[in-house]
Amino acid sequence: MASSTSQPIFQAMPNGVTFKKLRKRLLRQTSEAMRLFGMVEPGAKWLVALSGGKDSYGLLAILLDLKARGELPVELIACNLDQGQPGFPKEILPNYLSSLGVEHHIEYKDTYSLVKEKVPTGATYCGLCSRLRRGNLYRVAREKGCSALVLGHHRDDILETFLMNMFHGGRLAAMPPKLLNDEGDLTLLRPLSFCAEEDLQKFSDYMKFPIIPCNLCGSQDGLQRVMMKKMLVDMEKADPGRKDRMMSALANINPSHMLDHTLFDFAGLTAKSD
Repeated sequence: MASSTSQPIFQAMPNGVTFKKLRKRLLRQTSEAMRLFGMVEPGAKWLVALSGGKDSYGLLAILLDLKARGELPVELIACNLDQGQPGFPKEILPNYLSSLGVEHHIEYKDTYSLVKEKVPTGATYCGLCSRLRRGNLYRVAREKGCSALVLGHHRDDILETFLMNMFHGGRLAAMPPKLLNDEGDLTLLRPLSFCAEEDLQKFSDYMKFPIIPCNLCGSQDGLQRVMMKKMLVDMEKADPGRKDRMMSALANINPSHMLDHTLFDFAGLTAKSD
């Protein structure tokens, strides 16, 4: 079996101690998430969504690394959905993936025009754009015989979503690391669930990934998510380690100390009589 360092994606990587520690940490956290949430079925085929941003590049590199080490016995297909945004550099991803010898598929689907048509002027495109992208990626996964769609969402994405749901949606919910789609024929996996965005940014900088900006459509993330991101940054500065403790809290829920009567039988809770 080839070592991870023999892969083209890692041939130009730095050799310093700082990078080695970062790489080791990301590998460990990804392996832990896959183990805890039962993501890996040996012999399975995964469609790895690649947007051209730091997170999806990092996801692909880490999965390739684990696969070369013999720790990920699945087949990987990198997939980019070209959504027809004006100015999208079509050549970057296929050229990059071909140079690495990575099996890949580029799917063209003009969802951009549909989003422009449906979303009111001044509103963010991100919500509808994301739903259309997910639906098309599920379709490609089926066509390629994959059992899972793999996304690059990380720890900070999960916490931001949790805060958005709590403050704006009135519910306690985050991004699950593993999810069965509505049809029940595909799983959605987030192996980077324990990885910090800051680490993925550093990893991307070290690896010099050919980043494609996500604002080609002229839209930015909604104001709510931006506010949640800033809140988390401020909390972490004031009390380092708070993000990790929040993640621990999401995995340590006591239904009897919450208010959801559908999860705990409060009505049936009575004191014992003498």
